[in-house]
Amino acid sequence: MQDTEQKEIPDSGGGLCCSEGGRSRGGKKRRKKMWRAVFGGTLLFFGFSCYYLDNTLPDHLNIVEGRREELRFPLLFASTLEMKDEEVSLGNPSDIPADKIRISGSDSFQLVGREAGSYQMDVKLFGLVKVKEVQVDVVNENYVIPCGIPVGIYLKAEGVMVIGTGSVTGLDGMNVEPAYGVLRSGDYIETINGRSLENKEELVEAVNQAGSSRVTLGIRRGDEEMTVSMTPVETEDGSFKLGAWVRDDTQGIGTMTYMDLDGNFGALGHGISDTDTGDVVEIDTGALYETQIMGIEKGESGSPGVMSGVIYYSPGTQLGEIEANTETGVFGTAGENLRSRIASEAIPVGYRQEVAAGPALLRSSVSGEVKDYQIEIKKVDYSSSHRTKSIVFEVTDPELLNLTGGVVQGMSGSPIIQNGKLIGAVTHVFVQDSAKGYGIFIENMLDH
Repeated sequence: MQDTEQKEIPDSGGGLCCSEGGRSRGGKKRRKKMWRAVFGGTLLFFGFSCYYLDNTLPDHLNIVEGRREELRFPLLFASTLEMKDEEVSLGNPSDIPADKIRISGSDSFQLVGREAGSYQMDVKLFGLVKVKEVQVDVVNENYVIPCGIPVGIYLKAEGVMVIGTGSVTGLDGMNVEPAYGVLRSGDYIETINGRSLENKEELVEAVNQAGSSRVTLGIRRGDEEMTVSMTPVETEDGSFKLGAWVRDDTQGIGTMTYMDLDGNFGALGHGISDTDTGDVVEIDTGALYETQIMGIEKGESGSPGVMSGVIYYSPGTQLGEIEANTETGVFGTAGENLRSRIASEAIPVGYRQEVAAGPALLRSSVSGEVKDYQIEIKKVDYSSSHRTKSIVFEVTDPELLNLTGGVVQGMSGSPIIQNGKLIGAVTHVFVQDSAKGYGIFIENMLDH
């Protein structure tokens, strides 16, 4: 009995000891996995929090000097705002001015700028980690005249723009592509054999003069200047070609958004891009001209509507000089002919923090006269990531819906007015719902 018990006890004890050791090692592995998961989750949460704050808060704020501005941004996480300069004070509605406050959720806060200038506000997640710097500009109150009138737009490119390359048929009947791999869509040809080019006709003339001799082209590709060489191909009609499609001007109809008190104007709310390359056209010169709207094709699901009209090109019909074509619109100086036509009163500029979901007005001349139509602002994106699509709105005015179906091509630039202030301009239409559209903050146009 004793021998049996002595044998059974070690066997049993040994088995228990091995089982406990296995559970101990398994527990350590589980704890390691748990801590890895916690650490990974923390990093993921922190990364998302930083990304969210960076994309929810704007990079830039304008506030009017001496005016107490109340702001509210949809924040999911508690954050600390800290001003780096004493010229701008932070605070909650019931607080005394401070240089640092803590906000979360839909908390509002206030900014007061005592002196015009540019200042910095830091945003810290949970008050610990700085995730963003916001530039706060203290400005004088700005007044502009909202226009809403159609204008003809003509742009002359800076150089000759390459919109694509293709094959040409030589005298031997063979198809060749002399420009392939040498020129790209979006290149601007500025010179040929050292000679400056004003238009595509000069390029065609110079290529034919060169004949089958190799030519050197000075081109601009983005911010880079370079030279390339290629040999023109003689075609069956006796002309010489480079195998490149080019364009030197762009024209169309749009809407003038505003004119300031000095006669400077802004139109469209987005840049004029080449229809083939999609790139914003880099211009040498440009002008506004009188235009007459001849008809309107109403928009429907999947097919945006369009305003059709005639542009009158002559010295007596020029309305202004275009000086810039940028991502946020077309800008320049109005002539006396245009200034005399604008009878609207100047109103204050409303900055992004003043734009809110709710009723607003869209000013347009689609009916043949300048009128204000009712719209509803559905969504406001206060971040700086969508500069031309910061406002989502829906046309609610029965007259405008009956006339156009909502937003049609040619209405880009139509002013958006809310609470007596110019807050933005129409930029795009929803392809699947022409009653809805996007708008740009007017401050993005003014800061072009």
